[in-house]
Amino acid sequence: MKKPRIMFYHDGRHPLLYMYEPTMQKEECEAAVDELAGTPVEALMFCLGDGRTMLHDTEAGELWGHNVQKWPHLIFRRAYQNALHLIQADNDPLRVICERAHGMGLRFYPTLLMQLESGERGGGGYDIRSSDFRLDNKHLEIGAKGNLDPDFPGIHCADFMHQAVRDERFAVISEVLTNYPVDGFELQFNFWPHYFHPAEVEEGRQIMTEWVGQVYEAVKSSGSERELGISIPSNVEDCLSRGLDPQEWMRQGIVDVLIAQAIARPELRDPNGTSLTYEAPLLNDLRFLVESAKGTECRIHAAIDSNIDSDRLGEASIEMIRAAACNYWEQGIDGLYISQWFTNWPYEASFYEKLRELPHPDIMAPKDKFYHIPTETGRFSSPELTSQLPADLEVNAPVQLELTISDDLPRWERVGRIHEVLLRVRIMNTTENDRLRFQLNGVELPAHLLRKINEMYRMRAPRYRTGSGYWFIYRLDPSHWPQKGNNVLDVTLLERDPDVTPQPYVRDVELEIKYLPGKHFNRD
Repeated sequence: MKKPRIMFYHDGRHPLLYMYEPTMQKEECEAAVDELAGTPVEALMFCLGDGRTMLHDTEAGELWGHNVQKWPHLIFRRAYQNALHLIQADNDPLRVICERAHGMGLRFYPTLLMQLESGERGGGGYDIRSSDFRLDNKHLEIGAKGNLDPDFPGIHCADFMHQAVRDERFAVISEVLTNYPVDGFELQFNFWPHYFHPAEVEEGRQIMTEWVGQVYEAVKSSGSERELGISIPSNVEDCLSRGLDPQEWMRQGIVDVLIAQAIARPELRDPNGTSLTYEAPLLNDLRFLVESAKGTECRIHAAIDSNIDSDRLGEASIEMIRAAACNYWEQGIDGLYISQWFTNWPYEASFYEKLRELPHPDIMAPKDKFYHIPTETGRFSSPELTSQLPADLEVNAPVQLELTISDDLPRWERVGRIHEVLLRVRIMNTTENDRLRFQLNGVELPAHLLRKINEMYRMRAPRYRTGSGYWFIYRLDPSHWPQKGNNVLDVTLLERDPDVTPQPYVRDVELEIKYLPGKHFNRD
C-alpha cells in the first residue's frame, strides 16, 4: 500500500466539537473529513481528546468531562455535550470520522497526546479535562520523587518509570486498535515532553524504547499494513534529554514514520531548516534525523505550522508556507505533517491554495517566497522558543543570525524570472543618530540599496503594537543576493546615540523573493 506523504493533524476539538451547538449531528462531525476533500492530504491524524481524557466511546480510558459536576468553562462543556450525544446516538465520533475518511480515500491514524499535567480536582481550565486516574494517583507523578526544582515544567507530569502509567497508556491504544478500522496510530511525544525524573532519564530511555516496541507489536499484530507514527522534537539531543531515543527505535525497526517538530511546539511556523553545523542546529534542522533513517524502513516527516502571530499577520501567507515547505523538502524528508492549521478555520480559498502545492517543490521553486527568522510574538515572547531573536546589540559586537533558503536565484535569473529580492531587518530602540552595518555572507550591504522606515512611534498596527524602532530594507542586487542553503546576516552597531538608554536589539529579519510568471511578464 502506498505510504502517505502528506499528513494532516486534526485536534478533534477546535474546528469541530467546540464549534457546533449541541446536539451535534453526524454530518457535522463528518465535516472534519469533508473539508479535506480534493486536497493532496493522504492521511488524517485525529487527536483522541485531551490525552488524559477521550472524546470517543472508551472503557480503557475516561470520557472527557465525565467527572465534572459544575462547568466553569463553557467550551469544554460543549465538547463533552457533543461527544456524549454522538456516542449515545450510536455515532461514536472516532468511528464516524474513521469511516468517513476511508470513504474519501484517506488513511486514518488516531493521535494520542502522551503527556500533560494532572491538574487539581475541582479546578478550572485544564483541570476539568483531567481523568480520575491522573487526579487520584499523584504518587505516579515525576515530582513525587522529590529533589526537583519546583519550577521544573514536568513536575506534575506522569512518570513513565511506573508500570501503571505505561499500562494506562497502552490500554487506550490497544482498545482503539481493536475496536476501530484504523490504518495506524500516532504517539504524540512532543506536546508536553517530560517523561522521567531528570536523574532517571538514561534508564528511562531503555524503558521507553521497550514500551514503544510493545506498542509497535500491538499495531502490527492488529493489522500488518498498519503503521506506527511518532511525533518527537526535531533535535535528537532534546529527545535523549527527555527519555526518548528515536535513533534506537529506527535501528530496532519499531517505528514507521517519525514526525519532527520544534520542541514542545509552540506552533509557530519556522522556515529555517538547516544550520552551519550539526553541533548547533536550528530548531528545524532535520538532516541528522534524515541521515539516521537511511538504511532503515523509517520515514521522516516534517511538521509544518501555519501560525505567525506577528504584529502584522496571524496566519502564514502562501509565500511563507512555500518557503518552509521547500526548505524541508530540500533536506531530503519523506513527507510533510500539516500541524495545527485549525486556526485557519473556517477553511476558505487561501487555505486550499496553500495545500495544493505542498507535495511539489518543483512547482513551488519559481514562485514567491517569504522567509523569516522566528521572533517574539503576541502569544509567545520567551526567547528560548525562538532561538535566534530577539538579539541585543552592543557597540562593535556583531550579532550573527542564520537564515535558510531553498531558492536557486542564479538559475532563475538566467531565464528572466526574478522580480526582486528584499531583505528587511527591524531594529528596536534605535534612533536616527545610531550607525549600523549589515553584512550578508560576509559582504557589506551598500547604502544605495537601503531604504529606512521610521516606526519610532506607531499610532496603530494591524494586530498589536510593538515598541519603537526602524525598518532597514535592502532591495538586493544580484551581487548581494543570498545563496541557496544557509546564509549568515551580521548586524553591527557601530555607534550609539549617547543621549538614550534603552537597549537596542534586532527583533525581525525577513527575506522576500518575488518571481515573474515568465520572462518579461508583468506583476499584478
